[in-house]
Amino acid sequence: MNTAPAWRSMLFIPVLNERFLARAAERGADAIQLDLEDAIPPAQKDEARLAVPMAAARLARQRLDVVVRINRPWRQALADIEASVGPDVCCLTLPKVPDASHVRAIAEILDELERERGLKVGHTRLVVMIETAEGLLNMASIAAAHPRIAGMIVGAEDLALSLGASPTYDTLYIHNAQAVVAARSAGIHPIGFVGTVADYADTAKFRRTITQAREMGFTGGFCIHPSQVPIMNEVFSPSPAEVDWASGALEVFDAALARGLGAVTYRGAMVDLPVADRARAILARNDALAHMKAQRAEVALQA
Repeated sequence: MNTAPAWRSMLFIPVLNERFLARAAERGADAIQLDLEDAIPPAQKDEARLAVPMAAARLARQRLDVVVRINRPWRQALADIEASVGPDVCCLTLPKVPDASHVRAIAEILDELERERGLKVGHTRLVVMIETAEGLLNMASIAAAHPRIAGMIVGAEDLALSLGASPTYDTLYIHNAQAVVAARSAGIHPIGFVGTVADYADTAKFRRTITQAREMGFTGGFCIHPSQVPIMNEVFSPSPAEVDWASGALEVFDAALARGLGAVTYRGAMVDLPVADRARAILARNDALAHMKAQRAEVALQA
């Protein structure tokens, strides 16, 4: 896995919605995703772009990671990128990515803008969205297209539309499973879950959906309603019981290795190398989340 932030929840906020912006810091999301795409009517795109720098600075002062979802048509995308690249935006989300060359073209533009604006080259990470049949066929190469990529997500509604299908569980499951494989192979975060982001009214059902997503290998997800944030943050985090098991399992496994044994029993189950590696992954994820929280606390002290 690369050094991308360990975001569990990325909450969409339309950049022109003052009421939502004012309460963003109360929601507990790991990242706030300012939307320039679907949530902004065509006639308000220019106004929305002008609002990005001030909104991003405001959120960054509140110790929030700021992501901006841009538009897909090239002319709109270029205007969005020009408006968004700056010290307070750490990532762009790219919708409807068709192939790896699309990502590399945007990365080249980011290189130029970051140099012009005094930012470290590579400051602006990318989340790539698979939302078309073409993107689906190129998923593996897209995931590995550039070191800026932090994560990959399947956009349920747009992908279903591209496929002439309905955004149901049966339709989306295999494509989300493919996304996990592509992301893990490329060393980036698999983001998402099997379902539509708009399905939030039944919180018990949503919790089951997110639990399944974590079991599939996802590390976080997009959300459009504040009620989704605490569920994602909890489920996509190792529980205290998991951390305790992982620590204990590694301790007895390492002791067994020192005695020349390749496997050992711990709490009634066998621990061999793959199980030990799973325990290490749990502890690494826990450490990454702790590091993210510590960084935010440090920023708070400096503010």
